[in-house]
Amino acid sequence: MTKIKIGIPKGSLQEKTIEIFSKAGFNIYTSSRSYFPSADDPELKPVLVRAQDMSRYVEEGVLDCGITGEDWILENNSKVLRLSELMYAKKTLNSVRWVIAVREDSKINKINQLKGKRIATELVKYTKKFFRKNKIDLDVEFSWGATEVKVKSGLVDAIVELTETGQSLRANGLKEIGTICESVTKFIANKESYKNKQKKKKIDDILLLLRSALNARGKVGLKLNIKEKDLNKIISLLPALKKPTISSLTLKNWVACEVILEEKDVRKIIPLLKENGAQGIIEYPLNKVLY
Repeated sequence: MTKIKIGIPKGSLQEKTIEIFSKAGFNIYTSSRSYFPSADDPELKPVLVRAQDMSRYVEEGVLDCGITGEDWILENNSKVLRLSELMYAKKTLNSVRWVIAVREDSKINKINQLKGKRIATELVKYTKKFFRKNKIDLDVEFSWGATEVKVKSGLVDAIVELTETGQSLRANGLKEIGTICESVTKFIANKESYKNKQKKKKIDDILLLLRSALNARGKVGLKLNIKEKDLNKIISLLPALKKPTISSLTLKNWVACEVILEEKDVRKIIPLLKENGAQGIIEYPLNKVLY
């Protein structure tokens, strides 16, 4: 039996990742006392790993595959296969930026004004690479946390910090003056593992099911019965994922229609469908959607 060692990101992404695996058909059971969860698929061997370390363990072959951010792949300069972006929501999960920030009252407004200054960040290696590329000589120190406080208190001149909207930085009296990189969540694999025919098949199957579960989020299925004479009118009301499926009913001059649409649209669509002659309207949840 092929065993796939898969890294589950420990920390902020852990709960969401396990939830999506469940939707995809893989139940993963964690314990607060163990880094080795169990799974109801005997071919899966999950391991909880910090996202910061994931790409390194996948590159070394300790893990066959895993989930991490593009930022940590860049930080570790990892030679892994980036198989897919994972869409955990309407937009890419944690589509985030690493930004350079200084105090709001600082006279520093451009990155070249940081020459000779001190910066704190968790993304040390890639930050150094960024400033070398821009020919700016400065000191970059590692920060274990509370990075925003360091620049506010004057311990450093600037920070490189992770942000989605910039709201937290502004709330802490900081301003952005540049972006180091953008990051999205990636499903990655070890190159040698992916050359193994059996492992490749299993990894591809996992990824297919994860994508289908992610595609289904925020969407529902809708079934309804329509008189043939009202079909075109009803179809024009449906903001369908693709063209609706139409099938004949045993009842003369009636057809059944089935469609996938955004759940947020349902509250507007159902009353309109009813007003325009649709009957037997059924809304149902979706676990997976394959395009």
